[in-house]
Amino acid sequence: MTQLPAPTHPVNVKVSAAPRFGLIIIGDEILSGKRADKHLPKVIELLKARGLQLDYADYVGDSPERITATLKRAFASNDVVFSCGGIGATPDDHTRQCAARALGRELMLHPQAEALIRQRMQELAKEQGTVYEADRPDNIHRLNMGMFPAGAQLIPNPFNKIPGFFCMGDASVEDGQFSAGPPQGELVPSGGSDPHEVGKRGGIYFVPGFPVMAWPMIEWVLDTHYPHLHRSSAWIEKSVIVFGAMEATLTPLMEEIERVYAGVKVFSLPSVDHSEYGRHIELGVKGAPDLVGQAYPALLAGLHGFNAKLGPELVQK
Repeated sequence: MTQLPAPTHPVNVKVSAAPRFGLIIIGDEILSGKRADKHLPKVIELLKARGLQLDYADYVGDSPERITATLKRAFASNDVVFSCGGIGATPDDHTRQCAARALGRELMLHPQAEALIRQRMQELAKEQGTVYEADRPDNIHRLNMGMFPAGAQLIPNPFNKIPGFFCMGDASVEDGQFSAGPPQGELVPSGGSDPHEVGKRGGIYFVPGFPVMAWPMIEWVLDTHYPHLHRSSAWIEKSVIVFGAMEATLTPLMEEIERVYAGVKVFSLPSVDHSEYGRHIELGVKGAPDLVGQAYPALLAGLHGFNAKLGPELVQK
């Protein structure tokens, strides 16, 4: 195998400095095929627009046991995780209760969420030309949408004001204590929701399953709590189509690239029936632009050492 050139200058790549991003999508309707998931591609798009990437995604049906286990694992990871779905007030909505169980906290009515829900109910009554009755059973039931684990903070919902919430798995919380949440329509939280403090840690951000609500709420989280992680043009991917080679043969080269150019990631995407290229391997590297700029020519040089037949080169930013 061709000896790879050493990096021309050191590149500081802090691989573990930033938290990982995860996504949890909850609902039987997704797993049964009744509804197609739209959250995964959109969250990938929202992260990519900020120079970030999704590290993993979990799909979970409406099973309280499975939801609780998934949330426990996510809280323990200290990753930044978005959870979509199941925070309503119908019998098949379990996410709020499971979040409380996963954290070992009491489920309580958040006072600011209560005020926002009541405000929304008053607006709906006015739109319908009826009188808002606070003690009517259906209006009391709607307050369940504001029952969150103790210590939860709010995520503003620009669509109908019914907030989402977020929790930090490592934060100690006294019974009955809530942090002040963000005023609806504002980008900067007040009181206990210091975006700089929240952005130092991971946590789970719970939003509705409706895309029209969930997506702007996820954007709010990224731009309010994690702007320091945004990386404009700080990640690039370069690859080449390789014909007539086996992954096993190319594996030593891939391992050597990652060893020599620490911080770069090598990827291999084989295809057996591509409409344009037929059987081939898309082989490439991704990472910081200056590091990729050194690793990619080394990858090409290594492929020439195998006398591999190369096709088009691809670049993605």
